[in-house]
Amino acid sequence: MKHLTQYLWFNTRNRQEFINITSEVGKAIAKSGVKEGLCLVNAMHITSSVFINDDESGLHQDFSAWLEKLAPYGKDKYKHNLSGEDNGDAHLKRTVLGREVVVAITEGKLDFGPWEQIFYGEFDGQRKKRVLVKIIGE
Repeated sequence: MKHLTQYLWFNTRNRQEFINITSEVGKAIAKSGVKEGLCLVNAMHITSSVFINDDESGLHQDFSAWLEKLAPYGKDKYKHNLSGEDNGDAHLKRTVLGREVVVAITEGKLDFGPWEQIFYGEFDGQRKKRVLVKIIGE
């Protein structure tokens, strides 16, 4: 069995951003030599997310607005922030969009449905964070 572990690093300019990481994950698969297997991609921080959806800017704006309605930013809004943090909203947003995705690898490529892409979602940015890419297969 072949395998590869690789980390992607991010330091976003904004507190909240969505970044398409599909090509970076595809490069890791090529590097691994795996033709048939699985690829796990997960955020290694509790205020960021990895998810699959369409790469359409209007949809990303909708995600951002919807998440802000669900969990608005604000230092005085969350009990978590009483600990000295100001990112209670980011923890909740991460929970909604999820920690990781697992994608099948078929014939050496990500086996997606139409329009599917992998995204890194950042909800408490402007500092260095990482994403794990773990590939296993033959």
